Amino acid sequence: MAQYTLRVSVRDNKGKEAAKKLRRNNQIPAIFYGPDTDPLMLVVDYPDLDGIIKQTAAENIILGLQIESEKGSDSKTVMLKELQVDPLKNTYLHADFYEVSMEREITVGIPIHLLNTPEGVVEGGILQHVRREITITCLPDQMVEHLDVDVSGLAIGDSIHIRDIDLPEGLTTNQDENLTVAVVAAPTVIPEAEEIEEIEEIEGEEGEEEKETEGEETDSEDRSE
Repeated sequence: MAQYTLRVSVRDNKGKEAAKKLRRNNQIPAIFYGPDTDPLMLVVDYPDLDGIIKQTAAENIILGLQIESEKGSDSKTVMLKELQVDPLKNTYLHADFYEVSMEREITVGIPIHLLNTPEGVVEGGILQHVRREITITCLPDQMVEHLDVDVSGLAIGDSIHIRDIDLPEGLTTNQDENLTVAVVAAPTVIPEAEEIEEIEEIEGEEGEEEKETEGEETDSEDRSE
């Protein structure tokens, strides 16, 4: 997986007003933290972060964070742990950077992409993508953007499970190997127009017969009285 470099600077001011001022200046507030480091408040230039995100489709982005402060410059390897987005403007509001070690394994969710058209779909079946992500553990430099799974050989009723996925070297998962990833379900049978008309005609005839029977029973009752 490609690694990107992002320059940031330490900030002293915090709070809503300080954050609003940063955003007006085309910057966003951020925080850097990790298992062996104290939290550090940061300022990120919006275009720099936006440019990195637009270069990759990965959900887990590894960055080389270049932190500038009055004490000088410091480099950290981080993962973009969380990115808060304005739901109306679709703009970034805040970023969380989590420090990682290249020698220490991390656990993340990796998207599963299904490739090709299953045989069962050609025959009228329906492909159902049941599990779209798998949790894997690996070293940061072994992480992949996604896992490709070929489903072309699936017939109607066939399925693929986690145990059927060939994980790249260095990747492991603790998830249940029997969990279903994808299945080709049998098509739902919908009566054609002619069949519907036949059913309606039969139901109509049965209804008329019931009315006639009810009428005969009523006449018989009247005569008996």
